[in-house]
Amino acid sequence: MRPAPHKPLSALLSQILVAYTVELDSEFERRMLETHSVARLSLVIWLNLLQFLADGPVSVRTLASRAPAAEEQGKALLGCLERWGFILLQPGGERAGFGSGQGIRGDWPVRLTASGETATRIWPELIPQIDARWSKRFGDDATRLHRSLEAIEHQIDLELPQGLPSATLQLPRFAPRKSAAEDGLPLPVLLSRVLLAFALDFEGESRTPISLCANMIRVLSDEPIPEAEIPERTGCSAETAGIGWQHKPYIIVERDPARGRGKFVRLSEAGIKAQREYHSIARDIEEKWKERFRAATKEIRELLTTLLKRSELSEGLKPPSGTTRAGAQTPALGRFAIGPAARQRKRDLVIQTEAFVRDPAGTLPHYPLWDMNRGFGP
Repeated sequence: MRPAPHKPLSALLSQILVAYTVELDSEFERRMLETHSVARLSLVIWLNLLQFLADGPVSVRTLASRAPAAEEQGKALLGCLERWGFILLQPGGERAGFGSGQGIRGDWPVRLTASGETATRIWPELIPQIDARWSKRFGDDATRLHRSLEAIEHQIDLELPQGLPSATLQLPRFAPRKSAAEDGLPLPVLLSRVLLAFALDFEGESRTPISLCANMIRVLSDEPIPEAEIPERTGCSAETAGIGWQHKPYIIVERDPARGRGKFVRLSEAGIKAQREYHSIARDIEEKWKERFRAATKEIRELLTTLLKRSELSEGLKPPSGTTRAGAQTPALGRFAIGPAARQRKRDLVIQTEAFVRDPAGTLPHYPLWDMNRGFGP
């Protein structure tokens, strides 16, 4: 496998977005714990869904139209939030299909629980505070990054959500932009929208989703590696980096008795082709963006590359004490007892976080995969 001459612009955007998200999510968890609530909900849930409930109940269909998101995808997210105790979909007890997207009707009202109301009070204050931290930490680099991202975001001609969608296989379709461009959007919104615009351009030319290309396909070659190494190599969680049906055309799974137990994974011919196309298509899109967005594209690349090398990025990735990423043991979302799965996820989060702090540029994912088991965090 020949390495790419440099990271795709989408990878740089992804790494900074994940770094910001990890920092904000850890601070969100710390503040929720101060209210005696256990919650590891991630920023993307606020940006794409819960913020639209902050002013009171709305119907499932109205919520989907505001997000903007496909109604069926929104129902799956609502099922998770229902199971975790942040929303109510039906007063008076559990419903058939409780905790899933099954059976949810578009005219049902969506209401926040007490935990949901606490969460929606924290996020609006927290995002400007983390933005201010980044401005103080990175100075002029942060200001220039915000300005360059904004220059591109203002020219995107699609009505995009504020957060990067959680779908990993097929990105949703978005309507032409009707809303006026806004100044002063938070950094995670700008990063998400610019990254999503790049991903949509990529998937317009590639048969293979960018989420697969940028993570598992990127780190494999024609030489087999243990399946257990994939999360470490991609920077993704064990659940999102696991082998699934969507990977089957691109990989070969085998056992090697000489190497011991476990599965070993290598790229198939289709995977090798997809890997080459990933780098080629990403380079072509960046060249087109240089013509379309002029100097902003070049400046964003330079600034993102610089930020990934700065020690201040690692400082921000160090989690507050008492949080799961710092090693505290908390129940899984929607649970009261601490089970084996929660213990394993805590260990995984600690290992991932230590890697991010040690070497952000080398370990942060090249495309965010939002893990349901982490409250849709990275």
